[in-house]
Amino acid sequence: MENSIIEKKISDSFKRTIIYLENVMVVVCDFSNGPMEEPELPHFHSNEQITYVAEGEILFFMDGIEHQMKKGDMIAVSPGIKHCIKTLSKEVKLIDSFTPIRKDFLL
Repeated sequence: MENSIIEKKISDSFKRTIIYLENVMVVVCDFSNGPMEEPELPHFHSNEQITYVAEGEILFFMDGIEHQMKKGDMIAVSPGIKHCIKTLSKEVKLIDSFTPIRKDFLL
């Protein structure tokens, strides 16, 4: 499989940069809309996820629990667990790893 990088502009203030293999996907999420007034809508998926905060500060909501996170912090999300974020700083860069890959991100 060729290493291809996919850039997707989701909105004026959110961009994803994706690279993946057969069983693992890494997604760089760049937010420039902070601080958010409200958290994103909670979601869940069947993928394991690890999130690393590369820049900025966020609140990470997971299964009803709020985690304040800053640059260098990481969190793991098991499949089926509701989660979302709220940016606390103007710009935030998250690095998400998923297994298996998020096929919905490739559409």
